[in-house]
Parts: sequence; structure tokens; C-alpha cells
Amino acid sequence: MQNNDTKTSVQFQNLVFASVFATLIGFLLVVGKSLLLPIFVAVISVYVLTAASDWLGKQPIVGFLPDWARRLLVLLAFIIAIVALTGVIIATAGQLIEEIPNYQKNLRLLATAMLEAFGRQAPADWNVIWQNTVGEINLQSLATSALGSLSALSGVVFMIVIYSMFLVGERAGFAQKVAIALPGKSGIQFQSIIASINSSIGDYLAIKTLINVILASISYVVMWLFGVDFALFWAILIGLLNYIPFIGSLLGVIFPVLLTVAQFGSVQTTLLVLALLAAAQLFVGNGLEPRMIGKKVNMSPFVVLVSLSLWTLLWGVAGSILAIPLTSILVIVLSHFNGTRPFAILLSDDPAQTLKAE
Repeated sequence: MQNNDTKTSVQFQNLVFASVFATLIGFLLVVGKSLLLPIFVAVISVYVLTAASDWLGKQPIVGFLPDWARRLLVLLAFIIAIVALTGVIIATAGQLIEEIPNYQKNLRLLATAMLEAFGRQAPADWNVIWQNTVGEINLQSLATSALGSLSALSGVVFMIVIYSMFLVGERAGFAQKVAIALPGKSGIQFQSIIASINSSIGDYLAIKTLINVILASISYVVMWLFGVDFALFWAILIGLLNYIPFIGSLLGVIFPVLLTVAQFGSVQTTLLVLALLAAAQLFVGNGLEPRMIGKKVNMSPFVVLVSLSLWTLLWGVAGSILAIPLTSILVIVLSHFNGTRPFAILLSDDPAQTLKAE
């Protein structure tokens, strides 16, 4: 009887310690957001860069280059892409501010036309009504505030690039460091965890990035054909938001569609753009993505939803983009220890796959 009481007491203490530890980690994630977020993004980026470097190694001509040369090429391409994307985002925000008066004018004409379409004339005090409703929304101020936030993005991007450069450079000697620092079973177990993370998360991020590039390209062509303002910016946004499960594809379509309402002042054009962008999302989400990704990430849909809410609460939009890879890493780590393996099984979609990954 005493042994059972002792066992129950130990289990309760472990539960309390785990709860305190989880609370402390959450507190540190919130307080250390400005420091930790660029590091996490850099780590996730390195997985994509490593997959790209391995892919180059299989190509006819570039494959003959040594590993360091391929990593250097991929890193240079990454830096150029990041700088270019940041430049497009900041430049677009400035141009958007200049176009806001025209958008407000088009929205007003559209509202008047819709009233007339329903057999109603615009009231005599229409100017007063408009000013007291839509006119109260200071779009200029909102856009200026958004531009200020985007300007602060440059510093974060700079830190991400620096961290990524050092991580790529030190990745080759990481296994040797682990072998020296953790000899014996501890080192073997740690290397097994890293190998599982590299296999699962690396493949997922590389394929997901390729899929998002394809989706962004299709979306750009659609918007370019219709002459949608800032088509490149919206295509980049669609590609980035598609990292967010469930709601990312919806958000990616909403923003450019809302812009078409203000730009063209035509319901027909807006509906046509919406239909084509939605068709692209359906093609990628229901056809291309399941075939290419499959079950790279072994998490139940409910856990995905909860992790999305949690990381969004902690780190905003950046957290929602990182939610899947970060939670997947947590599940993989939990699955490699006897004491925490039951939690990994509860979080997984396929328990057999979790047990196999031990």
C-alpha cells in the first residue's frame, strides 16, 4: 500500500514539475520573442537550404562541386531572395499609401452603383452618410502604421540572414561536436533525435516551400492577367500564408480580392479573380500538396489546430507560420524518451509511425 502511495506521489510531483516547466518555457518564449524568433526562423531556413544543397548534389553539372561550394551557392541565393522579397514588401507598402485616395473614390462609386442596381437612389445627404461611416476609417493612418512595422522588419531579416550563415557554416562539424560532448548512449540517442528531425522536418519544409512557390507563381499569373495592383506582393503574401494550416489559404485569397474591389469598383471582376485564385488554392491544397507531402508530419488535425492557436498567441503571424515545424520537433523529441513517449503518441496522427520512429 505504501509503495502505491509513494508511486502516486512521485507521479504527482512529476506532473507538477512538468506544468511549472511548461509555464516557464511559455513565459520565456513571450519575453524573449525578439531574441528567439530570428533564431528559430534561421534554424527552419537552414533545413530548406540543406535540402536545396542536397538536391544540387544530384544534378549533372553542379553535383560535381564540393559540399561547401553547393552550400555557398544556396546561401547566396537565399540572401538575394530574402533581400529582394523584403524590398518588394517595403516598396509596395509605400506605393499602396499613394493609391489609397483612388481606392476610396472607387469604393464610393461602387456603393452608389450598387444602390442604383437595387432600384434606390443615393440619398441627398449621401456625402454626410459616407463621411460618417467609411470616411471615419483613416486608411492613410493604417497604411502608414503598417509601413512603420514593415520597416522594422528589415532588422529582423538582417539577423535571420546572419544566423543562417553561421548555422550553415557550422552544420558540417555539428555531429563531431555531439560525439565529443555526449559520448556513449546519450550521444547516440541525441544523434537519433537529430536524424529524425532532419528527415521529417527537412523534407516537409523543402517540399512545402516548393509547393508555396508553385502556388505563388500561379496566383501571380492570374493577378497579372487582370492587372491587379501589386500582383508580385500579393503572390509573395499568398505563398507565405500558405505555410499556415487551415486558414492560411483563406487569408491569402481574401487580401488581394478585397483590393480588387477598391481598385476596379466592379463586382464581376472581383468574383472572377476570386474564383481563379480559389481554384489555384484547391488545386494545390487538394491535389498537389497531398501527393507531394503525404504524411511527412505525423500530427493529428486537432493538435495542428491547437498548436496553431498557441504559437499565434505567442508570436503572432510568425508563430502561426512556424507552428507546424516547431510542434513536430517537439513530438519527435518526446517520442525518443520512455517517460514522454505516451505524450508523443497522444499528439500524433498515426501511433504506429511514432513508435517506429523511436
